[in-house]
Amino acid sequence: MPGPDPRQTSASRAVITPRVVAISLLAVVIAAAAAVAAQGLTHLIALITNLAFYGRLSASWVGPAGHHLGAWVICVPVAGALLIGVLARWGSPAIRGHGIPEAMEQVLYNDSRVPARMTLLKPLSAAISIGTGGPFGAEGPIIATGGALGSLLGQLLPVTHGERKTLLAAGAAAGMSATFGSPVAAVLLAVELLLFELRPRSLIPVALAAATAAAVRIAFLGSHPAFLMPDISEPAGAALLGYVLIGAVIGVASAGVSRLVYAVEDAFEHLRLHWMWWPALGGLVVGVIGWLSPRTMGVGYDNIEALASGAMLPGAIALLVLAKWVSWSISLGSGTSGGTLAPLFTLGAGLGGLLGGGMIALWPGLGIDVRIAGLVGMAAMFAGASRALLTSIVFAYETTRHQGGLLPLLAGCSAAYLSASLTMRTSIMTEKLARRGARVPDEYEIDPLHQLRVHEVASRPPSTLGAQRPLAEVRAWLASDAPEAVHHSFPVVDGDLLVGMVTREELLDQARPGGAPVRAALHTGPVHAVREDATVREAMEIMAVADIGRVPVLGHTAPHAVVAILSRSDLLSAERRRLAREAEVVRTLRTRFG
Repeated sequence: MPGPDPRQTSASRAVITPRVVAISLLAVVIAAAAAVAAQGLTHLIALITNLAFYGRLSASWVGPAGHHLGAWVICVPVAGALLIGVLARWGSPAIRGHGIPEAMEQVLYNDSRVPARMTLLKPLSAAISIGTGGPFGAEGPIIATGGALGSLLGQLLPVTHGERKTLLAAGAAAGMSATFGSPVAAVLLAVELLLFELRPRSLIPVALAAATAAAVRIAFLGSHPAFLMPDISEPAGAALLGYVLIGAVIGVASAGVSRLVYAVEDAFEHLRLHWMWWPALGGLVVGVIGWLSPRTMGVGYDNIEALASGAMLPGAIALLVLAKWVSWSISLGSGTSGGTLAPLFTLGAGLGGLLGGGMIALWPGLGIDVRIAGLVGMAAMFAGASRALLTSIVFAYETTRHQGGLLPLLAGCSAAYLSASLTMRTSIMTEKLARRGARVPDEYEIDPLHQLRVHEVASRPPSTLGAQRPLAEVRAWLASDAPEAVHHSFPVVDGDLLVGMVTREELLDQARPGGAPVRAALHTGPVHAVREDATVREAMEIMAVADIGRVPVLGHTAPHAVVAILSRSDLLSAERRRLAREAEVVRTLRTRFG
């Protein structure tokens, strides 16, 4: 009988393996493709915009606001929405929505398998939607397209589910990095909304992908920041309190924005009309509002830049915020294709500017800068709506590159995250999934079982059986009232060497004569064991894969000697002790502080 397989008794697993190098290389390839696709989608949006609003064949970037169509402009978003309804019904219904929640769903419940047709249909539908005046940003569809590219490659190649998730996240991060030139924020977005983990094996490929996409963007567009704004100075202490208040108010507003989107979606669900026609109704609203307020149509990156620079008057800001909010909420709720980031940034920057202006009028000595207020509002709205706190802070810094805004961003976004979480349990990204009964992780903490060692919970001394012991003697022992004889399985040793595990049924099998040794009852196959310095999580994985309820524990200094036994009841006892300790801490705090 062979001894224990060392692979089954490893005390720790390598964090970085050559496999990570291979996945990183694939992530770089995906990132380059996603970055090029981002440029292609941007030019396609520009082409459709020029055709729809200006009747010319050009891929030069231009917004819809300068059109001369008059009231006929109402027809343009309706026509685009009709095309999207056709694509959704006979292409794929998955193109509806803003991309990130759909990608989250694939990661959580479909092994990160995005249908191949989404790689083409999502950017095409988004280009039609935005190019015909939809009040969306291009970043959501680009992120979804990058994720689809990563998932597609992960389905074509022999990779694990975890590696496919990493490739999907790498493609999504590349899409965001290629759009805004914000590679660090893109990595954080992948961690907070797609990976749901912070491990080197996934973080390294995603980081390399984001860096690659940023480099491709520089090659196409240069290294200037996405949003240009005047220089800002470090805020005073009193002003920081003002930015905290702005963030808290906008956090509550972000919950209201999210609720409105889903309220509109619920209203459409009650229509006695096939869902393929819903985007056309949303397009009608977009067209009417766009006729009255042309700046609400299209991606609106110029609006964000103007708001963050303090270049708009309060009346114009209020009109833009209100009109954009209504137009975007109804259009997105109708089930069309488009992104949420740019609209959220627009609403947040506008509200931040208005609140900052109000504080300046009421408390001129507070030292509020309306430009910083707009910047904080932009990031705080996204932090509250998406619950991607770190992403929001770093994104605002990377897209403006003004260090003076970092401290206000940290304070304002944290306040927004807090107030939004208290106001609404889910986010704009997770509400749809929660309604379907899905549970989206929103906390990342160290697994206590990774911190606990086997020797801390295993039972000692182990009940072992000698390999040469006669079966008749063992059967008599099993029939006795000995407390050690009640177990379902037992380690078999030859001297100090573990040679296998034997079950109670195998020992009592009357097909084997009583004079035969215990060794004769052993079945062939690997001997599963775990070392005493291994983590409990590693031991659990061995037990789960081998489908065994008890596993021998080998000594650290005596690598083949059985020093303890680890059972399912030991694992449950360890968890009960941990929960009891936490409950005791809570009781102590309540006693001391009420």
